[in-house]
Amino acid sequence: MTTKHFAGIEVELNDEGFFVDPAQWSEAMAPELAEAWGIPTPLTDKHWQVLRFMRSEYFEKGTGPTVRKLGKTSGVTVKELYQLFPKGPAKLAAGCAGIPKPRGCV
Repeated sequence: MTTKHFAGIEVELNDEGFFVDPAQWSEAMAPELAEAWGIPTPLTDKHWQVLRFMRSEYFEKGTGPTVRKLGKTSGVTVKELYQLFPKGPAKLAAGCAGIPKPRGCV
């Protein structure tokens, strides 16, 4: 495990770069996290829609949604998800949203 600073706050990350404690996340960290995960910034309204949905699902169900579920229930299509978060929308969105990697992500 490592620690990094985002928006001036030190957070602990697991070996894959995901937050150990999702409660440490704040929206102010999201742009820095996006850059760290290789997501083009600035974050758009669609990015924020996905990030907030990811966090809501995680805190409600204990895991982040899969790409399929994101595409069906977040209000953002699968095609848009891949435009927003290339190379693995669920994994990259989870990283930017400060939640653990969703089950089923490689």
